[in-house]
Amino acid sequence: MFVRTVDYHTAGEPFRIVLDGVPAIPGDSVAERRAIAIGAGGSATAPRPSALDDVRQLLVREPRGHAGMYGGFLVPPDGDEAHLGVLFWHQDGYSTACGHGTIALGAWAVDSGLVAAPADGVARVRIDVPSGRVTALVHREGGRTTGVTFRNVPTRVAALKLPVVTSRGVVEVAVAHSGACYVSVPAAALGLAVEPALLPELTAVGREIRELLAGSEAVAHPSDPRLSGVYGVVLYDELPSGDGVLSQRNVTVFADGQIDRSPCGSGTSARLAVLAAEGRLAPGEELRHESVIGTVFRGRVLPGGDPLDGGVVTEVTGSAHRTGEHGFVLEPGDELGAGFLL
Repeated sequence: MFVRTVDYHTAGEPFRIVLDGVPAIPGDSVAERRAIAIGAGGSATAPRPSALDDVRQLLVREPRGHAGMYGGFLVPPDGDEAHLGVLFWHQDGYSTACGHGTIALGAWAVDSGLVAAPADGVARVRIDVPSGRVTALVHREGGRTTGVTFRNVPTRVAALKLPVVTSRGVVEVAVAHSGACYVSVPAAALGLAVEPALLPELTAVGREIRELLAGSEAVAHPSDPRLSGVYGVVLYDELPSGDGVLSQRNVTVFADGQIDRSPCGSGTSARLAVLAAEGRLAPGEELRHESVIGTVFRGRVLPGGDPLDGGVVTEVTGSAHRTGEHGFVLEPGDELGAGFLL
């Protein structure tokens, strides 16, 4: 097996773009291709065995990857208006949305010449993902990519103060659908803070909340059951606001206990919609969203729409940088096969 990739990081979170070495993925849309990749009887975090999933496992497992790896398979878009399609994957399986991956894909599409871009100005890269069509606005200065703004599908808030009985007590959480379903809760309400030293406890409670809400009506998508179920739990701290800009720090625990090193692109969309629904953030106002490692996304809600009825469109701006180009090999006789996870 030989698989060729180009790797980026977005605010510290990896994104591995697979260029060659993937079996053909049938389907008439990106969403259908994701369902086929998962396989009949499988789930988003437990796909059925297949030649395609062998490639995913090869790229996320040691010794070629690691438990925090994230990436995507390039697929045809759903229509000619889009430049590309992508199936997002991670350690456990296949997701429906990925903001940091969209930012990386936008940078790659322009840097590689797939999408023409001005030396100075903004290029629009339209990407079809399982949850719909998103846009990466790639900012350019002097012939260089300097940042990317991720414009998401509309985000709808399903609940603002949903009580959840956890092992740390009763907490009230907010639920928002932003291409995937995110639950957000103040870390302080759980007796915690968003600090690297507390990651084991933050991860444990994030997984617990995800499991507790598995059957909740609030996490059911109103029109597409493939987008139902908690994908990520956003645990956040309030930070001092500089220059009047609302600031928060978060760590997002997603899939089956993976940690987002970035401030989480789609999770930031969820936070923006929740803050708008709470009356804390007006259209056009900025949220400074910091990650557990100190990297920053800046987001805003665009005018129009209602976060509680139909949703609002959000924009999240960050930067992505290429970290390497790889040709991964699985030699015959390698007893570790696709690798292992610790």
